[in-house]
Amino acid sequence: MTERINSAWSPSPREIERRGARKRISGRQATIAAISSILVLGTLVSITITSPGWAVVKKTFFDVDYGRKVFPTVIAGLWINLQLTFIGGTCIGVIALGLALMRTTKSPALTPFRFLATAYVDIFRGAPLILIILLVGFGVPALRLSGISSNVIFLGTVAVVLTYSAYVAEVIRSGIMSIHPSQRAAARSIGLTSGQTMRYVVLPQAIRRVVPPLLNDFVSLLKDTGLVSILGVTDAVRAAQINASRTFNYTPYVVAAILFLFITIPMTRYTDRAIRQRTNAQNAEGAI
Repeated sequence: MTERINSAWSPSPREIERRGARKRISGRQATIAAISSILVLGTLVSITITSPGWAVVKKTFFDVDYGRKVFPTVIAGLWINLQLTFIGGTCIGVIALGLALMRTTKSPALTPFRFLATAYVDIFRGAPLILIILLVGFGVPALRLSGISSNVIFLGTVAVVLTYSAYVAEVIRSGIMSIHPSQRAAARSIGLTSGQTMRYVVLPQAIRRVVPPLLNDFVSLLKDTGLVSILGVTDAVRAAQINASRTFNYTPYVVAAILFLFITIPMTRYTDRAIRQRTNAQNAEGAI
């Protein structure tokens, strides 16, 4: 009976009129947006290509032939950036989770570790990444510690991991703190221990809430791996610098930037989509 009623339903004339009005408004807005974009972008392009120094800039920064020539070396360097990103990202996730748990624990026995975790976060969030890379890259080999590699890729990765672990730890901690205390109380009331409550109740909800900012940090991590080039690592940035220094043609920098954009823009759009889905889910929960 219900199926028969649903199949017989049709929108009223008033609803059809509303749909048509919404469609016309959407079409008008799309037209205005397109015209505005064309005018602004067209103006910027025309100003650029008609400027007195455009011919020099085009030859120095946008030399297509030279870009093709240096492309293999730059993309080989980008592979190092990707390796640093994924290996470092894994280590950052593990260390940051431990730091976040230490900072949120209320166990009296773990008080010294909570203080140490707080000091760690304060130090590595407060110091610029480039300084940490220089200190680790040149300071650790000077110690001459046995069993510690002096490989610049290893040292650069360690510096990035040390810094980003502090940032990601705070993101995870904010997710943990956002879980209402009633969740913990309910878990404890059914017999779960404090550790089980954190593992099965708090952390799953907290991680879901902080996925968008974690994705933003991952995008930033990929870009900041280019800073390890100051230690001599031949990544995409260093490869571009070497090629540019030979001819004083800066097209390799543009090639490196485009390669990074091909990776970061899709990741950024995915992050925006995750944020939008999370916001819609929260709005839906509030409406129930």
